[in-house]
Amino acid sequence: MDTPGTSAEEDDRSPLFTQGNNATQLPRNPTQDSVKKKLQKSESFTVRKPVHYHSINTSPNDGSTQYDDRTVAAINRYKYYARLDPQSNSSLLMPDHVVPSQFFLIMSKPEGEQSSITTIFALWNTMMGTSLLSMPWALGQAGFTFGILWLVVMAGLTLYTSYRVMHSVEGIESSGDVLEFSDVCKYYLGRWGEVSSVIFSLSALLGAMIVYWVLMSNFLYNTVTFIYAQINAANTTYPAVINATSHMSDVYCPSPAMEKLGPAQPYNITTEIPSMFDIVAGKGVSDDQKTTFQKVWDKTTTVPLFLIIIVVPLINFKSPTFFTKFNALGTFSVAYLVVFVTVKAARWGFHLDFNSQHYNTYVPEIRSLFPNLTGTLALAYFIHNCVLSIVRNQKYPQNNGRDLTIAYVCVMITYTFVGVIFYSSFPLSKKCIEDNLLDNFRHDDIMSFVARLCLLFQMVTVFPMISYIFRLQFMHTVFGTVYPSFKHVAALNLFLVGVCLLFAIFLPRIGTIIRFSGAFCGVAYVFALPSLVYVLSLWRSGKLTWLILIAHGFLILLGLANFIGQFFTMNAS
Repeated sequence: MDTPGTSAEEDDRSPLFTQGNNATQLPRNPTQDSVKKKLQKSESFTVRKPVHYHSINTSPNDGSTQYDDRTVAAINRYKYYARLDPQSNSSLLMPDHVVPSQFFLIMSKPEGEQSSITTIFALWNTMMGTSLLSMPWALGQAGFTFGILWLVVMAGLTLYTSYRVMHSVEGIESSGDVLEFSDVCKYYLGRWGEVSSVIFSLSALLGAMIVYWVLMSNFLYNTVTFIYAQINAANTTYPAVINATSHMSDVYCPSPAMEKLGPAQPYNITTEIPSMFDIVAGKGVSDDQKTTFQKVWDKTTTVPLFLIIIVVPLINFKSPTFFTKFNALGTFSVAYLVVFVTVKAARWGFHLDFNSQHYNTYVPEIRSLFPNLTGTLALAYFIHNCVLSIVRNQKYPQNNGRDLTIAYVCVMITYTFVGVIFYSSFPLSKKCIEDNLLDNFRHDDIMSFVARLCLLFQMVTVFPMISYIFRLQFMHTVFGTVYPSFKHVAALNLFLVGVCLLFAIFLPRIGTIIRFSGAFCGVAYVFALPSLVYVLSLWRSGKLTWLILIAHGFLILLGLANFIGQFFTMNAS
């Protein structure tokens, strides 16, 4: 008996066993309880086979019976019931608990292969970046004691918001496979939430690219000049350095910072005649007296352009898979910097003077320039746009909160160690500390040369990956594909390189770039969006309270105040 408009053959080919809402339930049979226990232990799940009437009614070629009589009877019964409902999504399809067990496949749940140690290390390694070089300078901007306090407070605030990002997918995973935080923002805030998250994520990536280009220009300039000076040193006679105190011969105060010092110098600052490096680099030489090398190899006008030859071919690769092989260089570079600072501090000793009457050596405990530090830390502790990707393959997801906390504590300790040790042991006036701590070392210092060379190689391999992530997010948001064409990619890369060049030539101050970039992206991605998503999720579930609303509103105001504060410290720093 067929329903009107439906042929028997078509009906026989319609699906009977489909995976419904109860697909994870097992059929009820005498062995059901024992099977369930096995599945719970093995963390497996069941899937119903897509079986059609036609395949059921067709006997195997060898003449044997494919199903037993009881199964065939159950199939025919629900086949008849299904015909009574002409809707395509019939509610009379056979429910799981009466489906014969042979129509279920027992499958293992895909488990992450990432241990807690790996997760913690990945989080730590991702957060550790160029901000480490600026940490002593940023600490001094806030004052010694106040700066240490902000290092702890900002770590706690960013830890909390990144924790909210990590758990933001829990309420909407049933509606689809949520991959990134931008998908969560779209779910709760609509299209503008998704676009906002992408824009502020791209701003953080662009800020990192600009800082990388400035530092790569710096390191390339110093590395090549050092090698050129060593080659010419054998055939050139040049004055030796006269050291007032030998333990400080490797550090100096750059000329712009010298202007901030008073007439008295309580510490014995190195009195030196220019080294071979300074002679080769043309320090203190007028433009008309510079050699051809000095004119061609200039730190801010020509080296950033030479960098194009090295970097541009690398960022046009369709996939940056090759560069991921050098990820370990980031860990090595951070470890070397920690050892580098420790060795130098052991040589210098500690120099902290909290007596305000000593102008040049005074170490203020609190300064009004603390927004410079908070802006830097907003980027230093920024991991919100990739935390979901890092913890997604965790073998034990219930430990994600603990692992994230441990990672943030490790990052805070690393930043605090480098910032405090370098700042407190720096033998000259603290006003001399540069936003790139390597700029405070003489260019012929071997340890600083090794540091610059390692960081240069690491950044050259990381820069293509950052540009690839930028391209991935931008192209997918605008064009719906990650690689629309080579012309699109080339145009985007041209724009990115142009922006990086402008900063490297006209504003090569990584401290300023880091704090503005961190404060800008922090307004939305660190403070506003995680707070809004959490508040909306509680409101939809009826669990929102006034205390939670006020607390997260205060977080959003803190992020806004952090960004506004950057404009009040532009000239004072």
